[in-house]
Amino acid sequence: MAVNKLFTAGAISSTGMSAERLRMEVIANNIANANSTKSANGGTFRRQEVVFAAVMDRFAGKEHPTSSGLQGVEVVEIVEDQSELPKLYMPAHPDADTNGYVTMPNVSLPVEMVNLMTASRAYEANVKAAQTFRQLGDQALAILRS
Repeated sequence: MAVNKLFTAGAISSTGMSAERLRMEVIANNIANANSTKSANGGTFRRQEVVFAAVMDRFAGKEHPTSSGLQGVEVVEIVEDQSELPKLYMPAHPDADTNGYVTMPNVSLPVEMVNLMTASRAYEANVKAAQTFRQLGDQALAILRS
């Protein structure tokens, strides 16, 4: 067995932790801008989502004979949610239109909190997998030493 295959499980967990960390940052940004009527580009803030993709191990277009194929996960892009932006009647607001309606972000705090909890649990699962892999490696080394 190749030495680099021994560390595949740890590397896969590491990619999962990195992806979920970025997902939590994006969710935190959504929550922070839940009441922002203006974004950096001037329009109304739109909720953002992270898109993941599985990373497959490819060598010159062919599966390597000693490879498991799966190499983790990566963030492909961060996309804006194109759902409808809600309008609230607030005629005194500086961003109100001529009818007194303000276009608000399409951020729902309960949805964001559930997504944050899901991302946090996925991060914790990847940490636990990496810890388990480390413990197995330590036990294997202890057996080899004795």
